[in-house]
Amino acid sequence: MNVFDIIGPVMIGPSSSHTAGAVRLGRVANKLIDNRKLRKVEITLSGSFTQTYKGHGTDRALLAGIMGYHSYSPEIRDALTIARNQGIDFEFIREDIKGAHPNTARIHYYLEDGGEGEMQGASVGGGNILVNQIDGMKVEFNGENNTILVMHRDKPGVIAAVTQLMHWEYAELNISSFHLSRQRKGGDAIMTIEIDGQPPENLVGVIRNIENVSNAILVRRI
Repeated sequence: MNVFDIIGPVMIGPSSSHTAGAVRLGRVANKLIDNRKLRKVEITLSGSFTQTYKGHGTDRALLAGIMGYHSYSPEIRDALTIARNQGIDFEFIREDIKGAHPNTARIHYYLEDGGEGEMQGASVGGGNILVNQIDGMKVEFNGENNTILVMHRDKPGVIAAVTQLMHWEYAELNISSFHLSRQRKGGDAIMTIEIDGQPPENLVGVIRNIENVSNAILVRRI
């Protein structure tokens, strides 16, 4: 147990679950966007989020996180206006996502360069989150560790190439958790690699150069 578990997050209120957790979910989407220009975002709210998202500021919190703000950023209060001023179109959709945690949000983003992506996660209490889906593939990480997401083709040797690279070239890194998800055999897949410590700045760039890897993103501890 750490101090965060005891006293909760440093945050702009009113709710750790509906505000601070929502910002942290949005920040995961911000990492996936990876400094590209955001054009539009559709945010699907499920469970209690659908009932309280305006009163508890969940809408502003999610949007603030998507734009890169933190749970303690005063800009959360004006996130809707800030997004409009940045030319970001946004829509909030209320929908019961079957089998989802009560505080679940699905974020679908569209980029100026024509790219798009989607992530889904839940605010599970005390400002903590659990991300469980990226681009339709199952993942599982909570943002409390530095996490490397490796998007790739499901081809023999790709996993070995990534993990051996990390072992031989970055021996000081320790993989604390590894998860693989794929759409189908031979199709798109994603590795979720949680690591202890701080990864070197060039790590994801080196991983991106591995054959059959389409992208690698570092989600720093949120």
